[in-house]
Amino acid sequence: MMAETSVAQRMRQLIISGELPGGARVAEAAIAERLGVSRTPVRNVIPALAAEGLLEPVGRRGYAVRRFSVEDSFRATELRCVLEGQATRAIAARGADAELITRLRAVLVEGDAIISKERVIRDEQEAYAAMNLRFHELIVEAANDALLTELIHRVYSVPFVSPGVVASIGIPAEEIPAILQTGQRQHHAIVDAIAAGQPDLAEMLMRGHSAPAKKTLGLDGPRGEVREVAL
Repeated sequence: MMAETSVAQRMRQLIISGELPGGARVAEAAIAERLGVSRTPVRNVIPALAAEGLLEPVGRRGYAVRRFSVEDSFRATELRCVLEGQATRAIAARGADAELITRLRAVLVEGDAIISKERVIRDEQEAYAAMNLRFHELIVEAANDALLTELIHRVYSVPFVSPGVVASIGIPAEEIPAILQTGQRQHHAIVDAIAAGQPDLAEMLMRGHSAPAKKTLGLDGPRGEVREVAL
């Protein structure tokens, strides 16, 4: 039986390929038949895809594919990094406590272990995305700014912008480790700047964290190919 993570990934592929076009209603039975699974895993992953911004509620209990462009996703990723840059600056400016730095570095150790291999398989990509989400959530939470947190979470709802998005749709397998390694090096530099109490550097590094998204969203290549990576 296909795992729910695989069902979610297949549904993402249907959406970004246009096989499930923007505005189309999500019919559980039709998608389950198409994927060769029961309706239960399809029903269970729909809320997660809605949280990622790929689906939106319609009617009383239904969902439809959200209309979006990769350009919108990249602009939103840049905005996310600007906002998270503000969070990072605030933490570094007031001085991060030792517990926060310890927790951030512990999360990065998990990420280092995942990307140390020459080939990062699907389950490991999902583990990296989960690690990445925890890293960014720790920073947002530590900023202790309710308005900033609300704005960041609004941006997360744009497709492919959440730091917990699973990587590698449309990216050749051999390119994945290098992309994740770049993001992970940036993570380490951000934590080092926070720990050193360097707010200007910390903010600059976080703002620059959006740069790899331009490539992974396909904006430097042929249109119509959507790529994603957790940054």
